Amino acid sequence: MTTESNGDPESLTQPLLTLQRSTINSTSQVAIVGANVCPIESLDYEIAENDFFKQDWRTRGKIQIFQYIFMKWLLCFLIGGIVGVIGFCINLAVENLAGIKFVITSDMMLERRFGMAFLVFSLSNFGLTFFAALITALVSPAATGSGIPEVKAYLNGVDAPGIFTLRTLFVKIIGSISAVSSSLLVGKAGPLVHTGACIASLLGQGGSKKYGLTWKWLRYFKNDRDRRDLVTCGSAAGIAAAFRAPVGGLLFALEEMASWWRSALVWRAFFTTAVVAIVLRALIDVCMSGKCGLFGKGGLIMYDVTSSNVAYHIVDVPPVLLLGIIGGFLGSLYNFLLEKVLRVYNLINEKGIAYKIALACWISIFTSCLLFGLPWLASCRVCPTDAGEACPTIGRSGNYKKFQCPPGHYNDLASLIFNTNDDAIKNLFSKGTDDEFHYSSIIIFFVTCFFLSILSYGIVAPAGLFVPVIVTGASYGRFVGMLVGAHSNLNHGLFAVLGAASFLGGSMRMTVSLCVILLELTNNLLLLPLMMVVLLISKTVADAFNGNIYDLIMKAKGFPYLETHAEPYMRQLTVGDVVSGPLQLFHGIEKVANVVHLLRTTRHNGFPVIDEPPHSESPFLYGLILRAHLTELIKKKAFLTDPVPADIDAFKQISAEDFMKRGLGHYNLIEDIELTEEEMEMFLDLHPFTNASPYTVVETMSLAKALILFREVGLRHLLVIPKISGRSPVVGILTRHDFMPEHVLALHPTLVRSRWKRLRLQFPRLFKLF
Repeated sequence: MTTESNGDPESLTQPLLTLQRSTINSTSQVAIVGANVCPIESLDYEIAENDFFKQDWRTRGKIQIFQYIFMKWLLCFLIGGIVGVIGFCINLAVENLAGIKFVITSDMMLERRFGMAFLVFSLSNFGLTFFAALITALVSPAATGSGIPEVKAYLNGVDAPGIFTLRTLFVKIIGSISAVSSSLLVGKAGPLVHTGACIASLLGQGGSKKYGLTWKWLRYFKNDRDRRDLVTCGSAAGIAAAFRAPVGGLLFALEEMASWWRSALVWRAFFTTAVVAIVLRALIDVCMSGKCGLFGKGGLIMYDVTSSNVAYHIVDVPPVLLLGIIGGFLGSLYNFLLEKVLRVYNLINEKGIAYKIALACWISIFTSCLLFGLPWLASCRVCPTDAGEACPTIGRSGNYKKFQCPPGHYNDLASLIFNTNDDAIKNLFSKGTDDEFHYSSIIIFFVTCFFLSILSYGIVAPAGLFVPVIVTGASYGRFVGMLVGAHSNLNHGLFAVLGAASFLGGSMRMTVSLCVILLELTNNLLLLPLMMVVLLISKTVADAFNGNIYDLIMKAKGFPYLETHAEPYMRQLTVGDVVSGPLQLFHGIEKVANVVHLLRTTRHNGFPVIDEPPHSESPFLYGLILRAHLTELIKKKAFLTDPVPADIDAFKQISAEDFMKRGLGHYNLIEDIELTEEEMEMFLDLHPFTNASPYTVVETMSLAKALILFREVGLRHLLVIPKISGRSPVVGILTRHDFMPEHVLALHPTLVRSRWKRLRLQFPRLFKLF
């Protein structure tokens, strides 16, 4: 990373949050959570196998093991059922709020009261946006955006404060209903993923000790590993509820969200999404009988583009390849512009709550003006005689919006732009409508969606990217289908589906999960081979320019996300080249005053424990002890009067449950514990509470190899031991921040020049363009 030599202020090419670290190893960093800068910590996915952990597992009988397994499946069932109901209610609320708004506006348009219609339309949008921004900014800023970057970072091992609280869940549900209903070009799929993760995390906590609602059966889930599995199931349930795509939701969690996976988790996630599908199907059947109000018969979005068995030939392949290339270029451009807009919005948001809300309100006003004004640019078209539905459409939905047109005519641009996002996609995907839209209308709609979705995402409100990206991609896909015309066996609706796939692949860089989600959305297996080709091409093209949108957002926010691959320059370094110090450690039997002092003066989460003479023949590494466990020991005052090893029976007042992780916001602070001078002079035997089998690497291991181990196992600490005996038994500790490119390149700036040199040799023509 370079800075300007002329002293100019930081440009928009710099990160939102510069992660500067001192040489002292500290696991605490800061990141932008929602719209606020907050301290973040890594998660302890590794189980601390100390004597108390072993004792706890040895005492478990068949009943306890049955409870543990039964509760896993019961929680997955509850997650699927609750997320399914919430997803249905969100969709129903959006349909009714938007439906009433459009009906009132359309009635005024019929009376030729255009000024009053615009006033009602814009004021209702303004009020809904203002409400969403207000509750998000004041109640839970962590609910801002889609929430997918935060959940993805959590599953990678980064714990951000407030992202899974009950308050965030409430704001995510209510705020997404209000924001989507306000005609902002945002979606509800991302917020539903965050909602599912919140529900999973809250259920895994087992209630609240504060209010006496803790269920003892859930005590087995009071660790980061089991909660991570539940959050993975919750994220899969969110996508399944958003698109009625249970298999797509499972694959989305596997391909995009989870950094750690195993076969048992596949079964539970699949069971969770199956429950979501069953709940949605039952609720949609209720609505189809007319019991969900005027606008509730459609249920969850289902874009029916089922066509007759049309066989495609080799002549259909070139336009499909072109769609993939266009999607790759546009997707990378979309990610680039969105990242820049988020940087500008961050400068505004950091000025205070009033600025955040004002920004959201201005975006709402601008959106209302565009949505109401642009259809006037389109000319009225005569209704087709063979239309499959009433033409013109008077009301909320339909392919043939009347808008300002005379009887017997419709406004094709209004059918897309003066509508809900779901209805716009249905119109673009619909079959038998090849002559419905004009070229200029599709182009105007594409440009509007492309830029409005970028401007709308960064406001302080729950907002997703899935639906805006789908509608934007479908618009240029439809345009390509119109250009190809009769030269292809595919109708324009199928081209719209392939366009949506190409833009999704170019922006989000997923392949398998997106393919299955779109197939479940459209219920058309005819598109499977073509969709696979489009997704592969668009992802390949876009990867040549930048990363996927969620990774870019995580990087801009400052989340220390560990990638699946190591940078090439990491193979030139060893772990000894990046390990930072000074190293803080404890002896197996340590004075209370020393422990308290170190806990109060450092922010480390883990400390090596070593044994030295006279307690051992030679110095050796005994293990690793966590800050939370040390704080619990001091709180329980498990002290010894003499510095001698104690039997585990000496700690009868301590149980294994005392070392279980607390719920959200419940942490023991060393500053809150009061000790007398006499207690400070006593001793702690750390052996029974130390993880005696921590992961270790020798100091000569390559940094790239250590990164793969660190990520694949899901570690928070990786101890570095010397290659040659006779030195200190431990050299240092690696945390995830030691693997961050910013940290590594700051320690070894010559690698920056060598990396750019390799890029120039690999892509000489690309550098000549700049």
